[in-house]
Amino acid sequence: MKPQESVLRQILQPTVIVGALGYFVDVYDLILFVIVRSASLQDLGFSGSQVLEHGIFLFNCQMAGMLAGGIAFGILGDRFGRGVPPFGSILLYSVANIANGFVHSVEAYAVWRFIAGFGLAGELGGGITLVTEVLSKESRGYGTMIVATVGVFGAVVGGLVAGLVHWRTAYFIGGGLGLVLLIMRMSVAES
Repeated sequence: MKPQESVLRQILQPTVIVGALGYFVDVYDLILFVIVRSASLQDLGFSGSQVLEHGIFLFNCQMAGMLAGGIAFGILGDRFGRGVPPFGSILLYSVANIANGFVHSVEAYAVWRFIAGFGLAGELGGGITLVTEVLSKESRGYGTMIVATVGVFGAVVGGLVAGLVHWRTAYFIGGGLGLVLLIMRMSVAES
């Protein structure tokens, strides 16, 4: 076996692939919110400066959730290992995305954006850390490059989906992608 084949085989292992797909779903959600924020608020009955004010408030709620989630999942990862926290984070942001599709008030939207941000932070931090821990020092850079590259495609798909379907449906798709990812993550953990 050629040295390049063994490096490629090491990099394209299930942990890296599922980590990359996790980034894909995370970035999908982050970009989706930015794209559908105005349309969703207008659909909820707001206009003019209210859309901007509520949009900033919702974005801040999401960022506060990411800050809190990063700290919480970092502590959980240190305590229980990097493989355990992503299950909870994926479940949180998947449920939050589905719930975002059902909101009818800014208050409910804010709660679910906070929860989505909390969960997203666990996957963003935990996924890349797990990938770097399972790969050799020679291939870590390649592994993280694959994760980041696949994540960028999450932004592309999020933009395309937001342009093709109603904002509520786009959130349902994001939640469904997260649940599929959770099943994949569980199968990788069992193997």
